[in-house]
Amino acid sequence: MAASRIAAVATDGSLDDYVAVATLALALGAVWFAAFRDLRPRPRAVEAGGDSQWRIAARLLRRDRLAMTGLAIIVVLYLVALLAPLIAPYDPIAQQDIVRTGFLPPSLEHPLGTDRFGRDVLSRIIYGARVSLSIAFVAVAIAITIGTILGAVAGYLGGRVDAAIMRFTDMVLAFPRLVLLIMIIALFSPSIFLIITVLGLTQWPSTARIVRGEVLSLREREFVMAARALGFSRWRIILRHLVPNVLAPVIVAATLGIGNTIVLEAGLSFLGLGVAPPTPTWGNMVADGRETLLSAWWVATFPGLTIVVTVLAFNLLGDGLRDALDPRLRS
Repeated sequence: MAASRIAAVATDGSLDDYVAVATLALALGAVWFAAFRDLRPRPRAVEAGGDSQWRIAARLLRRDRLAMTGLAIIVVLYLVALLAPLIAPYDPIAQQDIVRTGFLPPSLEHPLGTDRFGRDVLSRIIYGARVSLSIAFVAVAIAITIGTILGAVAGYLGGRVDAAIMRFTDMVLAFPRLVLLIMIIALFSPSIFLIITVLGLTQWPSTARIVRGEVLSLREREFVMAARALGFSRWRIILRHLVPNVLAPVIVAATLGIGNTIVLEAGLSFLGLGVAPPTPTWGNMVADGRETLLSAWWVATFPGLTIVVTVLAFNLLGDGLRDALDPRLRS
């Protein structure tokens, strides 16, 4: 079935189909490259003290089985999302004969059953991964970028600039995030762009605080003083010398933030303030099945389990990255 879908892309394929085929080609190329790489003779081990901090962290991360399990789950989820047009057995939004196909239990034809409109739950979970994971990734990227820049500026400049940025950060942290999200989304028509923007603009304060604390400890180091003595501008010192040295805690915050964002997006969709139907997301799938938990448990259970597994995978990877990137936690 997948081969026939790939052949059909050349005639009447959409942008999603081309992305799926390109992803499949890249994945196969990566496997091929990794297989040939294993055949090459391995270089001698690097002497102690010759590895960079990033190499040491990567080696420690590979030894953490829980973190690698989380990473493997995340990679599979993103591959499934990108390959959705090729692997989804049914159209996720096409409604069938409600009387005949509505609320069918899991079977060989529909491994995870169908919902009230006869739509295949497995196909909707696969396509819902594209929306949920994309929203989480882009929103966290926006939040991390804003938080890193503001935190670095506040920590390096200090004085009134630091006080102004931190008081604004405290104000954003003090306001209930869920209430703010509900208020903004309720005032406008819910859309993917609006949800990404709102989530991204409300999650940066924690990153700003982390980066500010790191920069405060770095701005008096010798390499920063040397950059000042050479006459480098403030922005060059911040972007070229300070930000690269605070990436470790930022990466950990981003990994853990993606899991939190997935839960937030699912909560908004569950409340009816997320992506508008019939576009599937894991949150609105759980909401669709809440009234039939006893009679058709599979409608809400499988999307809910997908959310749990995804968030757990990101948390496991985040914990592993924290242990690998923080020298104080290395055994």
